[in-house]
Amino acid sequence: MLRRLPIALLLFAALAFGCAHSGVAPAPAPVSGPEAAAAPPLIVVSFDGFRWDYLDLYPTPNLRRLAREGVHAERLLPSFPTKTFPNHYTLVTGLYPEHHGIVSNTMGDERFQALFSLSIREEVGAGRWWEGEPIWVTAERQGRIATVFFWPGSEAEIQGIRPTFWMPYDPEADDVERLEQALSWLDRPEGERPDLILIYFDEPDGAGHRSGPLSDETREQVVRVDGLAARLRAGLEARGLFDAVDLLVVSDHGMAEVAPERTIVLEEYLDLDEVRVLDPSTMALLWPAPGQLDATLAALSGAHPHLHVARREEMPERLHYRAHPRIAPLVAWADPGWLIYTTHAERERRQQSVTRGNHGYDPAAPEMHAILIGHGPSFRRDFTLPAVENVDLYELLCALLGLEPAPNDGDLARVAPLLTPEAAARAASRGDRAP
Repeated sequence: MLRRLPIALLLFAALAFGCAHSGVAPAPAPVSGPEAAAAPPLIVVSFDGFRWDYLDLYPTPNLRRLAREGVHAERLLPSFPTKTFPNHYTLVTGLYPEHHGIVSNTMGDERFQALFSLSIREEVGAGRWWEGEPIWVTAERQGRIATVFFWPGSEAEIQGIRPTFWMPYDPEADDVERLEQALSWLDRPEGERPDLILIYFDEPDGAGHRSGPLSDETREQVVRVDGLAARLRAGLEARGLFDAVDLLVVSDHGMAEVAPERTIVLEEYLDLDEVRVLDPSTMALLWPAPGQLDATLAALSGAHPHLHVARREEMPERLHYRAHPRIAPLVAWADPGWLIYTTHAERERRQQSVTRGNHGYDPAAPEMHAILIGHGPSFRRDFTLPAVENVDLYELLCALLGLEPAPNDGDLARVAPLLTPEAAARAASRGDRAP
């Protein structure tokens, strides 16, 4: 294993690489004038896999205080499939996965005969996979400074643009160093200080997978990330910025309990020589051999009481999972708590490393719901919405920064109640996307 480099050195290397290899002209100077001055800096923090009810199940005094002093959605509703990369990219584009192209953590594209997977780092960093316009591209296009620490998609050059500062993902990076580096960006002089900072943390997702959402390990990780929220607050207060910065805390999805006996093995119903199966877990993408689509659909329909299957064009409309060619001709998905395996051998191999939790299920399942907390001068105080769809967050981010949004699937009107009258009026001044 390569020796870990200090965060500051990694940042320098990333900046040097981006300048040397991106071929992108420097971002235009930050916007000036009343609108730019009126929009405070925005920090967006994601705690991967932080289920909506962890706030009450476990000791989270710092996050609950933040919610009490600002705004809170009882649940943040994810998009299908409720997996990390699709939902993180939905949060920053306002597009359903069927429109931004990240349709699963593992997927293929027949147009350029390639496979995308979290373990294939060169593809994760290839801009051809990432469609739509993420918030950091919107910001940079409109003359703002965007900085991103590990957010899915930020390693790729999208539409020829990268964030001003970005980091190649390092799962071993220390969370406190990560947070302190992000805070240090706020110490830069006027004109160099970021307008937008996004930070990604990979817990409590890992603990939820390993031990289940109701485990002692998950409790420990929830308490730990609540401590990170306290550290972020303290860092902002020490700089006199806590009440001058807009802060959003989100997660991408929740977590459901799984068990070894709740499994569905596709080879019990299919001739695997007649179908290619990709990314089996809580859902699976299936490419039947030519002429075998109807037979494959018939074989799986009603085969197991906890398995659902549909043609791509007949997927339930509420799942918004039809439009993109990376979605397979057949999609199978399990009920919450059940797992899909291709073969018995695969099940035995994968069960050697114990997994007690998973996600990717129907976003209507309460176990899949996430968190949304906001605090800052643009947000109301002590205000709660029952539920927010994560596809609406991009519109909210643009409203907070005073940016004109790119085309998206969201609706600012659904999240505008979170804003103060002044912030809502600032959003309205952008034109016909007013709340």
